[in-house]
Amino acid sequence: MSGEGKTVCVTGGSGYIASWIVKLLLQRGYTVKASVRDPRDLKKTEHLLSLDDAKERLHLFKANLLEEGSFDAAIDGCVGVFHTASPCYMDVKDPQTELIDPALKGTLNVLESCAKASSVKRVVLTSSMAAVVHTGRPRTPEVVVDETWFSNQELCKQHKLWYQLSKTLAEDAAWKFVKEKGIDMVTINPGMVIGPLLQPTLNSSAAEILNLINGSKTFPNFTFGWVNVKDVANAHIQAFEISYANGRYCIVESVEHFSEIVKILHELFPDIQLPEKCVDDNPYSPTYQMSSERANSLGIDYIPLKESIKETVESLKEKKLFSY
Repeated sequence: MSGEGKTVCVTGGSGYIASWIVKLLLQRGYTVKASVRDPRDLKKTEHLLSLDDAKERLHLFKANLLEEGSFDAAIDGCVGVFHTASPCYMDVKDPQTELIDPALKGTLNVLESCAKASSVKRVVLTSSMAAVVHTGRPRTPEVVVDETWFSNQELCKQHKLWYQLSKTLAEDAAWKFVKEKGIDMVTINPGMVIGPLLQPTLNSSAAEILNLINGSKTFPNFTFGWVNVKDVANAHIQAFEISYANGRYCIVESVEHFSEIVKILHELFPDIQLPEKCVDDNPYSPTYQMSSERANSLGIDYIPLKESIKETVESLKEKKLFSY
């Protein structure tokens, strides 16, 4: 039990990735202080409160990304902080209010609280491949993307990639802040995260799989790096526990076009009606390679994509978000 006697904080504790981080931390013996918007809202917190050892070692704190100082109590006395709280929507009316402010100001707000707490030894920030791949450089089958890539803010603005912009701005600002304050920070940059849901509500990445199996006539013309939520949660904890961990870690099991996801779904669930054609007639967006050297140094042994897709569909069914 590597976490015995240690207290850590997880922000946005009821979210998809965060819930798994909380579960794995409790399994490893940590005491967890998780921030949520409303600790009394059982619809959002019951799945956390019912985790093994939650009664003894999970404490919920009310905090809001845009409220200065609201994370102080949750972070005080913690040796580690996992900052996962950040909105993840692709379809927004007001990107500044809905995405950019909570991601950017929220991250700085949490880091301010970390700077005040002398107990904090390391911060693990949940970033995204969205803050990595949008550089303007071509991504083709022979190209290897690695942690030195950093998305271009102007390019994101130009193409109205608001979620991607929010993650890029937040990570960029975080690196500047921790450098100035001397805080030890590591970032985890996962691709499209799928796999089982602990929370009762649908999150935006699992929704991508649900759309494919729920009567959609077409599949998107996109290529993503895909990864299982359990591997992402594990990567966060490894990045906290391994003393030499530093910088950024891209966490991607495989890079595939949506057509390949449909193909795997067809093999796994031949009875489900799936989209047969792409949303447009353009050439498929190309795949690329992902460097796994740094992820390997965290000891991540990836769950294969096929298994992740199977777990996602079974979880959506179990949560009654889909029936077949």
